[in-house]
Amino acid sequence: MWQNQTHDDYAQTEDLPNYLYSVSQRLPPANSSYSNLATINGGFKEPMKYPTKQNDWDNKENMYSSAESKETSVEKKKVKDATTSSASTSTISKSSIRTFEDYRSVHACVYFHNHTAVMMEMEDKDTTVEHICDTLINSDELGINKQLFSQIFTLWMISPLLELQLKPLHKPYEIRQRWTHLLEQYSHASYHKQQRDEPRLIFQRNVFFSQQLEEKIKDQKILELLYEEARHNILQGRYPCEEVHYIMLGGIQARIELGPYNPQEHTIHFFREKQAKYLPLHVRKSSTWSWLPISSKNSAEVKLLEQFKRIPNATTNRKLMKKYLEFCWSLPFYGCAYFEGQIEQPVTGLTSLMTHQDQPILVAINAEGLYIMDDIKYVLLLGLKFEEFSWEYARPSREENPNCLPCLFIQFNVVENGTTVSKILQIFSRQASLMDTLITTFMKQTKSKKIDESDKSLDHVVGEIEPHSSYIMSTMYPSTLPCLSNKLNRLTLATFDENGHCIGQMGSWSFSF
Repeated sequence: MWQNQTHDDYAQTEDLPNYLYSVSQRLPPANSSYSNLATINGGFKEPMKYPTKQNDWDNKENMYSSAESKETSVEKKKVKDATTSSASTSTISKSSIRTFEDYRSVHACVYFHNHTAVMMEMEDKDTTVEHICDTLINSDELGINKQLFSQIFTLWMISPLLELQLKPLHKPYEIRQRWTHLLEQYSHASYHKQQRDEPRLIFQRNVFFSQQLEEKIKDQKILELLYEEARHNILQGRYPCEEVHYIMLGGIQARIELGPYNPQEHTIHFFREKQAKYLPLHVRKSSTWSWLPISSKNSAEVKLLEQFKRIPNATTNRKLMKKYLEFCWSLPFYGCAYFEGQIEQPVTGLTSLMTHQDQPILVAINAEGLYIMDDIKYVLLLGLKFEEFSWEYARPSREENPNCLPCLFIQFNVVENGTTVSKILQIFSRQASLMDTLITTFMKQTKSKKIDESDKSLDHVVGEIEPHSSYIMSTMYPSTLPCLSNKLNRLTLATFDENGHCIGQMGSWSFSF
């Protein structure tokens, strides 16, 4: 019925940006001393020595952990300690002797989205995520609101091939050792890409943190980090919206980074050369014509310059960041965790008998729902709230076949010709079990949602809600919110009537009934 098309370029086409990170803080963790690092590779300085045997990473193990309560976790499993092996026999017991390896410290680097990094030296390879986060948060050098930071941000291990939010009890060094094994299980990339992959420890937003609480935050340092993360997602095309909104956000970013408009410096040519800093790839001027010294009035650089010029000189960066965040908060997929997947391209008739490559997609999941995005054209294909769909996780029928992928079935209702029908979308992905676990966690939270006492406990920290900057700067930017709609014509779906009878099939669905 189905044969997966394996393609080497299925993974994200752009690696993590090769930004020059500056070390703004140097934090010695507990019971450790700081050691300056000349080079940093993938977040760890010490070369990784992979164990001869690696523990299986259970498909159903949740890689996400709620910051508010352990009760909301779907799985209560702990990561098992990596299996150690003895290369030679000895008359001295292991308990009475420690090898040179045991005394070697681990140099780790934690990255922030504002292009800064914190370098740490940990004597214990079993250091947990909780300990690393506590060390960062409790540092006086960062000067942060500790109570808020501990709930808003957490540690992720991220590479171009896989993104995992780590649990408090996870051990980053151990997970880094098993990274290749995790890629074999969860990544769609080729073997050669998996071998070259280097993950980074990144301190970013906790997928479980409440957006309602986030919108009340007044702490400037926290808002700056949230802004930097939102900017990253906008530039990566992970927050699909209209071109006019990308231009608006690019103008705000330019104003924050460049300061007030200077006609001698900030010209059309300047923005033509700097487009990549302020606009996603699909919005920029075509590289085919980038060598031309002219720009039409509808070109991205001209619109970006005009937007940049409209911002009053007296506007503070604080207001601009808040405006940027307010727009991102209005997007239904704000704060999502992202997973790679693929779906069948919609074909009908005789063309369905031909072999077609699948369409790469991103599956975005947050506390509100699930969103399917075209990973090439950066558009939203389908967005559903949790109360609008049901789902089922399915293991491959032939698990020994690497081309037979796990899948996630998404079922939802639509109205066609005045009649309610049910649609089913099949998503193929090695990360389907991770999606299933996260959806289950959010579904349980949604069903048992009550007044959260932790929200009240933060009231004295968050303070009063600030006036929305849209009231202050309503004349500067487009007032319309993104116009997002489902694009069912671009999906391969099976259709069922109210009695459960299949009344329409597409693609491989045509051979299933």
